[in-house]
Amino acid sequence: MLNLGLTGKRVLVTGGTKGIGKAVVELLLAEGAKVITSARQVDVEMPGALLIAADLSTREGCDVLIAAIQQRLGGVDIMIHVLGGSSAPGGGFAALDEEQWQRELSLNLLPAVRLDRALLPSMLERKEGVVIHVTSIQSRLPLPEATTAYAAAKAALSTYSKSLSKEVSPGGIRVVRVSPGWVETEASVALAERLAQEAGTDYQGGKEIIMKALGGIPLGRPSTPSEVADLIGFLASPRAASITGSEFVIDGGTVPTV
Repeated sequence: MLNLGLTGKRVLVTGGTKGIGKAVVELLLAEGAKVITSARQVDVEMPGALLIAADLSTREGCDVLIAAIQQRLGGVDIMIHVLGGSSAPGGGFAALDEEQWQRELSLNLLPAVRLDRALLPSMLERKEGVVIHVTSIQSRLPLPEATTAYAAAKAALSTYSKSLSKEVSPGGIRVVRVSPGWVETEASVALAERLAQEAGTDYQGGKEIIMKALGGIPLGRPSTPSEVADLIGFLASPRAASITGSEFVIDGGTVPTV
């Protein structure tokens, strides 16, 4: 427990049943926060958290979650948008059709926009609140063979987040971005395994393909979900009270620029 001063805070975490999101939920619960999250199917156990069945890649799913938040919590104090990922095929831009582009935007950008639009007004009325958008260094360092659409959607989320911070920070709302590099989640393991299979190598070989494509990771390893969660927990807390509009990269030194 980090004693972040989050006891009793009402927190929405999207994408909270696996990877970074799950680590964030666990940290917040340990800090005494009231946490609500969602999944397409409620087939996992999240002791202590409110788990709502909703597909946030759709407008209808967002509406279900918004209604549950209002009914169960009466609003939120903190929103942490972790939801994201990609189902787009490899093969570069030519392999991506209209439907695949729409899926990437519907998963990586629009849920945050819809939920912010519905839940921010009550924060503005109270003149306090925190919104954290989890983006990706892929917006700066896309892998053309595998992540073009995902990277573009995350870049859109980052720009939206910066714009939102300029609009609502004068009203007492802090908006920040966390931009992870390669984090060894279930999804990234699957990507490494797919690249390994395509290259005829093993998982370690797949990891090396990713690290080479990213230009190397000076620390020599991916981050862990709990490391990213610790950063997010700090930014959500009163300890970060003067931070807004900023992007925090956690990538083991992957991005080579300042």
